[in-house]
Formats: sequence, C-alpha cells, structure tokens
Amino acid sequence: MPAEDEHDSLDRWLNQQVRPLPPPPGTFEMIKMRARRRKLRKLAVTVVSAAAVAAGVAVAVPNVMALRLSPSSTTGSSVADGGESKSTSGSGESPDSTGNRYIPPSPTITPSTPSAEATGGPVPANFQPSSVTFVSQAIGWVIGQAGTPGHCANKTNPYICTSIARTDDAGKTWQGGPAPTTTGPNGPTGVSGIRFLNTTTGWAFGPELWSTHDGGNTWTKVDAFGQRVTDLETVDGQAYALFATCSGTSAAGFAANCTSFTLMTAAADGDAWVRVGTSTTDLGNGGGATSAVLALSGSNGYLLAPDGTIYSGPIGGSWQSAGTAPCRPGTPQASGLPGAAWLALVNSTQLAIACEGTAVTSPPEVSTSNDGGLSWTRSTAGWNISDFGTMTTLTAAPNGTLVLATTAGLYVLPVGSTQWQSTSATGSQAPQNGFSYVGMTTDAQGVAVPADMELHEVWMTFDGGLTWTPAKSITPGN
Repeated sequence: MPAEDEHDSLDRWLNQQVRPLPPPPGTFEMIKMRARRRKLRKLAVTVVSAAAVAAGVAVAVPNVMALRLSPSSTTGSSVADGGESKSTSGSGESPDSTGNRYIPPSPTITPSTPSAEATGGPVPANFQPSSVTFVSQAIGWVIGQAGTPGHCANKTNPYICTSIARTDDAGKTWQGGPAPTTTGPNGPTGVSGIRFLNTTTGWAFGPELWSTHDGGNTWTKVDAFGQRVTDLETVDGQAYALFATCSGTSAAGFAANCTSFTLMTAAADGDAWVRVGTSTTDLGNGGGATSAVLALSGSNGYLLAPDGTIYSGPIGGSWQSAGTAPCRPGTPQASGLPGAAWLALVNSTQLAIACEGTAVTSPPEVSTSNDGGLSWTRSTAGWNISDFGTMTTLTAAPNGTLVLATTAGLYVLPVGSTQWQSTSATGSQAPQNGFSYVGMTTDAQGVAVPADMELHEVWMTFDGGLTWTPAKSITPGN
C-alpha cells in the first residue's frame, strides 16, 4: 500500500475535537475585584469633577463688568463678565467656485452657553453708545466705549474700552455683556458699529470685523485682509458688508481716505465672506476719498456707490447696476457712513434718498423711486423748520414713514403727510448736538443714538417717530 500522505495526517489532527484549557485558579475572582476597583475610582473622579464644576460656576459670576485684555494680538478675551472672545487670522485667500475672492472662514467655535447670571452684568457708568441694533421689538444690543483710552472701565488694561449692552424689554433695562477686545472705534483698529441678524448671530464692525454665533457670549475676529468694514446690514439669513481700501490714520474717522469699496456677503451660519459679484467690486468715484451705504429689505438689497450708481439684487444673489441716484454719498462722517446722501428702503422696490441742501441752512432734498432706483421724483413735502443742522441718517419705517436725523434733531414725514415735522422729546430736552443715527424697527418703534456719546443714552420712539424718550437706564443711576 502506498505510504500515508502527510496531508492526511494533518487533516485528522485538525478535525479532532478541541478542548479549551481552563483558566488558572482564581482568574474570575481577580477580574471581579478589578472591576469593582475601576467602578469605585470612576465614582470618585465623578464626585471630584462635580465639585470642581460647582466651584467654577461660583467664581464665574463677578459683581461688576470686568474688562480683560487679550494675552496676545491673535487671541481675544471677553470684555465683559462670563464669556470670551477669540481672534483668528487667515494666512491667505483663494477663489471660490465662481472665481471670486473670498475670506476663509474662522474656525467653528461651539462654546457652552453660560447662564444668564454669568453673561449679564452692570453696564459701566461711563458707557458711551455709538451704534444700536434691534432684532425684535424687545431685544436689542448697543455697542460703545466705556471711557477714553487710558481711562477705560477695564481693570486689566485701561486702554481697552469696547463694551456691549443688551436689552430684552425694549430699552427699559440693560445688561452688560462680552465684547470684542479692541482698543476703540477710531483710527485703523477697533469697532464702532453693531448689527444682529437674530438672537444668536451678529457682527461688530468699523473698521475691524468680529462675529458672534451664540447671542454675544463669545466674539471671534474675522480677518479682513487689510481692508476696513465701513457698513454692514443683515436680513433674511444673510449679512452684507462694504470692505474698503483706506489709508486714513486720523482719529477723525476710520473711513477717512477710502478709495475703493467691495460688496461682500456671508451666510448667518458662518464667517466665509465672499464677493457678491464683479459689478460691485472695487467701486470708486474716479479719484478722491468717498463713502458708500447699504439698504436691505426682506427680498432685495441696494447699494449707493461712491459715484452715485445704485446697485441692486436679490438677497443671496448677484447684484447689477439699477440706476443713478440724484446725488453722491460724498465725504464720510466719523462713523464711516455718508455725509452728503443717505439711502432708505421702504420695500423691495420703493426707495428714498436725502441729499444735502444747497446751503448750510437749507433742508435736505428728498427724492423717491418706485422702480428700484431707475427713476426718481423730487418730494414736494414742505419744511417748517429753520435750523436743520447737518444730515446724518435717513431711515424708513415699513409703512413708508421717513425719519431724518441731523445734528439739530430728528424730523419725521408720516405716511400721506405733506409737511416734515420736528419731533418732540418726552420728559427730557433734545440733545444739543442732535443725533448720529436713527432707525425704525417697526411702524411704531424706533431707536436713535445722540451725536454726543457722553450723554450715555439711546433714544426710543413708540409712536412712529413723533415723540422720543431717552433710555437713560442704559447706565447705572439713570
């Protein structure tokens, strides 16, 4: 018989029943003992961690609004109690899918939401408002400076003055909150304007650009790549801003000597700013310093360019030339906004523009357009006012009421009226130097900022702009 093949013997060995070896004596008892030890250690760590968290909460609620200095030029910290600000800087830029230049997004920040006690605190006694924004009749924010550089309400660094306050009851009470860690509104650095899109997303700007996506609890610096943001508006899940090329260094205004403007946009859920299109890129007036201004509705947006061209487009879409305005924006104010012309938007197609008068004592010339800026009609509404001051802002309520702010006061043209009226102040004398800004939240409610920031006030109206009352509760003791 042939010799047994070696593979047959290997198969028989592999097919034999395999009996596992029993573990050494005491193995299971050892496993149970180690499991109990791990459980006890985990319980102890949990108890210690809970105690540490409780202790952290206890010390995170200061009694006053604390301003803190960023440890470096690229990392910010909260200017008020409870939160923190973060700064990011991009290393370059690259085109998007349409070939447009875009600013890379800042890293996504998902901080824990502090309690109301941790984020709310008293407003500094010397808070000086410069810009205000409301997202509803009740909820709004105001940004300003708490003192002058070197004497700011900042215990860590008296040269960081930027402060923010919030109201949840239409200006009856205010609470201080975190703010970008910038040195001030003037010159090539700092912020002086604020706009919120909703209760969670907002931006501080002018000339720097900072964003928040948690209701103002934390702020992140957005890299503008050497440009200055002179205007920013928000609507329907989108933000639009004017990025300007400027060379001015004077404290008279961060928008001094701006010669080129580019319209940029970003969605509410991120900070990736992209050009709206080639038509609204590198806009100038053919030489010399100038300004520009935005106006947005729920479906359309408008831009008054330095040369007087009106650009328009759908929110989220591309913009094109839509017509020519009766006047040009002119030299900017200290706020960065126009000094010679103001554009106001009543609805998606109805516009109003105020052009400075032909003489110092002449009233502004107001014109309206019902076709999106293609044609204009001079308003025949009269003025029974002797001292108009210098125009600073024109705004429109949703119903078409126009409100004009000047260095002499506030003026209103109600719907259907043929006469501009000087508004009246309730319970207080109107500010001597007038107002730097006015805006209408609804047909009835609006807000205005006095030109003299040392008054520590914002003013409110609840009757369509006919009467105004200072919200003195923005500062302690008022």
